[in-house]
Amino acid sequence: MAARIKKGDQVVVITGPYKGVKGEILSVNPSEERAVVRGVAVAKHHKKPTRMGEPGGIIEKEKPVHLSNLKLIDPKSGQPTKVGFRILDDGRKVRVAKSTGEVIEG
Repeated sequence: MAARIKKGDQVVVITGPYKGVKGEILSVNPSEERAVVRGVAVAKHHKKPTRMGEPGGIIEKEKPVHLSNLKLIDPKSGQPTKVGFRILDDGRKVRVAKSTGEVIEG
């Protein structure tokens, strides 16, 4: 299945406690239908030092968000949009913004 959202895309959270927050996709896990977004769902993790000389402490880490809670931001208009697909004349399958019909590079 083709990916509607890829690493490096700008997205906005459309539901949940982080509704309206924009961020960049850091990683996508298609099998679990989840993505890690920069600045969204940040949790603090307490880490013990495991070896001599390795520091412990509190680490902030982004947790995965379900793909259904994310919407891609159209690079042309800057507005959230649904993503469709189109086959070009040269045979390539590309992502298309449903709102403007523009091809999304990447």
